Amino acid sequence: IPAIVHEECLTGLAAWQAATFPTPLAWGASFDPGTVGRMAGSIGESMRELGIHQGLAPVLDVVRDPRWGRVDECVGEDPYLVGTIGTAFVRGLQSRGVHATLKHFVGYSAADAGRNHGPVAMGPREIADIYLPPFEMALRDGDARSVMNSYSTVDGMPVAADPALLTGLLRDTWGFDGTVVADYFSVAFLEVMQRVAVDRAEAARLALVAGIDVELPTGDAYLEPLADAVRSGELDVTYVDRSVRRVLAAKEQLGLLEPDAFDGPPPTHVDLDSAEHRAIARTLAARSLVLLTNDGTLPLARPDGGRVLVVGPNADRAEALMGCYSFVNHVLAHHPGTPAGITLPTVADAFADAWGDSVDLVRQRGCDVTGDDLTHVGPAVDAARTADLVVAVVGDQAGLFGRGTVGEGNDVESLALPGIQRELVEQLVATGTPVVLVVLTGRPYELAWALDGDGPRPAAVLQAFFPGEEGGHAIVDVLTGRENPSGRLPVSLPRAAGAQPFTYLHPVLGGPSDVTSADPTPVRPFGFGLSYTTFTHDDLVVSPTATTDGTLDVTVTVTNTGARAGADVVQVYGRDILASLPRPVVQLLGYERVDLAPGEARRLTFHVPAARFAFAGRDLRRIVEPGDVEIWVGDHAAASTLGRPADSTGGAIVSAAARHDVEVPGTATPRTTVRLTGPVHEITADDARLVTVTHEEVDA
Repeated sequence: IPAIVHEECLTGLAAWQAATFPTPLAWGASFDPGTVGRMAGSIGESMRELGIHQGLAPVLDVVRDPRWGRVDECVGEDPYLVGTIGTAFVRGLQSRGVHATLKHFVGYSAADAGRNHGPVAMGPREIADIYLPPFEMALRDGDARSVMNSYSTVDGMPVAADPALLTGLLRDTWGFDGTVVADYFSVAFLEVMQRVAVDRAEAARLALVAGIDVELPTGDAYLEPLADAVRSGELDVTYVDRSVRRVLAAKEQLGLLEPDAFDGPPPTHVDLDSAEHRAIARTLAARSLVLLTNDGTLPLARPDGGRVLVVGPNADRAEALMGCYSFVNHVLAHHPGTPAGITLPTVADAFADAWGDSVDLVRQRGCDVTGDDLTHVGPAVDAARTADLVVAVVGDQAGLFGRGTVGEGNDVESLALPGIQRELVEQLVATGTPVVLVVLTGRPYELAWALDGDGPRPAAVLQAFFPGEEGGHAIVDVLTGRENPSGRLPVSLPRAAGAQPFTYLHPVLGGPSDVTSADPTPVRPFGFGLSYTTFTHDDLVVSPTATTDGTLDVTVTVTNTGARAGADVVQVYGRDILASLPRPVVQLLGYERVDLAPGEARRLTFHVPAARFAFAGRDLRRIVEPGDVEIWVGDHAAASTLGRPADSTGGAIVSAAARHDVEVPGTATPRTTVRLTGPVHEITADDARLVTVTHEEVDA
């Protein structure tokens, strides 16, 4: 009976010479499930060619605390965005005959203070409303064939030993019939870290009975210790049979039990980084870049005969483009001196490719990602004084367990840029030479000083979440105007580490108010992103009524009112005005990415299931209640034509603009009230959850 071969594939197949794509946080920033699905299909094709059957991706953890090191592996802070992007990845990967593995089920990203493996202090309602929906979507809509458990304890119960989650919910309620695999060493951790098992045999019994079918990466508990427990009568062998049947079913689905499964010669050559791979990587990277501010300096015109300084710890380092689970940062870090095996142009290289010899391109390090060595700051500042333009590239180095500033086990207490990078940027800005700041990171950092602070600031700030092998070219494409920036923030840009954890999906008293002097309002909100053109959203028409088990239609005209072609991410938001439990003041209902030529307009109709307003009621059943809800279309989660978001009684909530006198660019259509009618509707497996969108060409 052949084995199932698994491999990491979060940013591409984790193999030498394989393409490295943008990190999942960049997938979320793209708001582009279609391109994510194509990327996953290309990854799955490479895996299948090599005889790899199972990919350990995607990560469906919802971001709550950017101090957590694994934020770059996540899609974003909104469950619907995570679910739609994650489902697209699952469909793409499995379309090539490879099983996807959803992880980490469930609650892993909500660990106390963002500390890896930390306990999760969360009730069942938040689990149901925030952390479970992406998994349910990827299982129901994507037919994902495997699930991986979380390392965490949730409300004191280790997930790896929780039959209520791994069997009761996952299988009995949702009907999942695939395999549950252990995150690496999580079965042994029941003994050595969580201390609920006296030995490996008891750990194996707890995990197997709970519903973990396969121990990874080895048989530390599921080989001899498990066999001994069966022989001694401590464990009923029917639990072993149950998991064996599931694994055999997976092998049958993969075609491994067919008589001719291994007929034919093995491939003599497999191109794991083809031109098609690189084209997808470049497209997704470009679409993920988020322009946070711009005084008109961007897009850059080529300064023929001029001098351009490309400076910063990430300006000329290929490793800075890739996430924690990339092959370069995950594997090659243990093999110094080994070449990457693929072409990895840096940001500085990409400028050289774009502008050639017509520009005097100067490269400077300025400082390292970490540490306080000032040796290279002075020469960089001197070079800036004689330059016509400075492009400063700062940010993170991904790695694991102390070998970087972000990544698994690299949790932080501060959200300030690591090392002396802020000091470097401020000295560069002080020269008076225009500075374009590129923030190349795996988590959102405190950037108020660069965006809204008093005194001199960078002329423009571009946020890049580890954009992969073609990230250098994609960044230069956007800076020079070859591509119009269209990324949107998949996570709120934090004001301070002390304001974490934060989510835009908060009730009235989860945001700024008159009853507290603390203000968690982000510097830039979820969904925010600038463009080189302008868009309007007009003529909003919404169904006046819909049943609690029905669908409401939201129609709006989006127009490119600028002089350049561009893509808009049209975002439909809503809120439940009065409910039996406190509800978020704003919630993403649906989104659509739309490419428009100058002057082009399109009429979009979002078919929004009333189930998008579902929540866990007082008895923890997920329900849709009758009553009034408000709908609007905005540039981002904080955009409102009312100036200040209204609370459930119609009163005003203190806004960021009121507290900080900071105007975040953005507009919204007038809010429209919809009446949901009928009885309280309990959500069932047959309810539609996905928003579909139809397009109609209109005259601008």
